[in-house]
Order: sequence, then C-alpha cells, then structure tokens
Amino acid sequence: MSEELAAAADVEDVEVDASLRPRNLAEFVGQVRVREQLSLVLEGARRRGDPPDHILLSGPPGLGKTSLALIVAAEMGAAIRLTSGPALERAGDLAAMLSNLEAGDVLFIDEIHRIARPAEEMLYLAMEDFRVDVVVGKGPGATSIPLDIVPFTLVGATTRAGALTGPLRDRFGFTAHMEFYEPAELELVLRRAAVILDVELRADGAAEIAARSRGTPRIANRLLRRVRDFAQVRADGAVSRQVARDALAVYDVDELGLDRLDRAVLGALVRSFGGGPVGVSTLAVAVGEEPGTVEEVCEPYLVRAGMLARTPRGRVATAAAWSHLGIAPPPDVTPGGPPALF
Repeated sequence: MSEELAAAADVEDVEVDASLRPRNLAEFVGQVRVREQLSLVLEGARRRGDPPDHILLSGPPGLGKTSLALIVAAEMGAAIRLTSGPALERAGDLAAMLSNLEAGDVLFIDEIHRIARPAEEMLYLAMEDFRVDVVVGKGPGATSIPLDIVPFTLVGATTRAGALTGPLRDRFGFTAHMEFYEPAELELVLRRAAVILDVELRADGAAEIAARSRGTPRIANRLLRRVRDFAQVRADGAVSRQVARDALAVYDVDELGLDRLDRAVLGALVRSFGGGPVGVSTLAVAVGEEPGTVEEVCEPYLVRAGMLARTPRGRVATAAAWSHLGIAPPPDVTPGGPPALF
C-alpha cells in the first residue's frame, strides 16, 4: 500500500509541475536574452509560413529547457513529440518517430548528447534534407531505401553542450545557453506559482525561499510546495519568512540552499579527509552515494558557491566550506581558495 501511495504522490508532483509551466513566452520569467532571441526566430518563421530553424537549448537542469520547447510548439500552433537521447538506442526508433511527424511538428529530444551514434547519424540527414535512409536486410544484400519526411523543427536540450559532436551541434540554426536565475527573478517565479497553487505567499517568504533555491526555478517551485505543506499543517497557511525558515529546517535545506547530501559531502571532505584533495569515487563511498550522483548533483552547486574546488589531484574544500560547517580552517587554506598543494 505504501508503494501505491508513493506512486500516487509522484504522479501528483508531475501534474503539479506541468500546471506550473508557462504556456507562452510572455509568461516565461527570466532568461531575458534567450526569450528575445527566440521570439525573433519564431516570429520570423510565422511570417514566412515555415517551421522555425532547429533549436538547441543548453544549461543546467531545472532552468526551463523543456518549458521553452513546449512554448515553441504552442507559439507555432504545432504538435510536439517528446523523447530523450537515452531512449533512442537504435536508428529505427528515431526513423519511426520522424516518419510519423506531421508538417510543422516539433520534435523535442531531452539530453540529446546521450543519443546513440546510429540514431545521431540518421538525424543529420533528417535535419538538413528532411529525409531518412532506412536500411532493409543485412550483410551484402542490405539495401538503403530513402524516405522523405515532412519539414519539422527539432528542439534539443542538453546539460552538457560540450558532449555534443560538432556535426550535430552545427546543424542547429539557433543555439541558446540558459543561465542560473537571480533571486529577484526566482521571486517572480514563486509569486506566479503561488497564485496557481492558491498559496498565500508573503514578500519576505518569497525572498527566503528564493535565496535557498540555488538559482533554479524547478527547485524554487519544489520548495514552495513543501513550505506550503508546513504552513497548512503547522501554521496559519500563510508563507512568511519565519514559516519558510522553519519549514526548510524540517526539510534539511539550509540558508545557502545546501541539502543533507551537500552537507554530507562537505562534512566528509573536511572531517574525514582534512579538506582534500580526494578523488570523487572515494568521496562518494564516504557518503554512501554513487560517484555520478556526487559529481552531477552536488558538485556543480558547491563549486559555484565557492565551497569546493576541482584540482588535478582531486576535490578540495575552500575556506568557505570550513566556515559553513563551523570549523576553523587549517592555516594553509586561503580565504578564497583551496589548501596549498605544494
């Protein structure tokens, strides 16, 4: 029964996330430069009566790449087909999707840098000439049958733009890199979400949640939902600064937005390894997590917050990390950087 409840909660979270997504560029908060550039691309395509150029959106998770893909389709009055790079293991999987597209449709591929090589090579021809070659048979008797497909727009999203191959990256007509949000922008995101969720969000409460959201709208919306629960159960339902602080303390999110795992990584680095340097695999074992989780989930924000540094010899804690944990740093740790290695 508990598994059924957990599954129901996951479905509810997905539905809430979908309801919070902006439906057009006017509703999209932040990323001013990207919105301006994208609006020109879409308006130009509308006036010509053509599908927009293929679009590549890069940036850390949770900044709105999927929302922008949905907006592209909505603004153009087109249908959208969603898939992901890891799901396209064979060229045939991609060929089936492309052959079922209607004219002007948007094909969204999330984590496009993880697409399998055979599918990627098929995508080259589809993006440039709106054609795919379907191979029938095997060995010397195999034949290639060209199949025309209708003009479409590919929107690719990636968290690792550097992992894209040059030929694939060059075939996108418009590329945009999405930046982390400022606290003031996140407050606007939270106010909009509060209206949709019917939450009384006071200005100081919005500021408190925004400051702990790591510059990421997805995290801000998630924290707002958890603070809402706390406010409704243990307060009067209104989200003030004090209510937000009390709620986030329950959920182990500190004043800098670090959660339990972040602090565990810093704690192991400082207490168990003397501030480093230490390899990411050893650090992951110390906190009971997979190396990929530490490297992809924790490290980007800890590096950006100035608490962890990557060096050729391993990860090291900066003076800010020692101070955040309430521990006096060793004499060889400079205020702005890692311990001296030599």
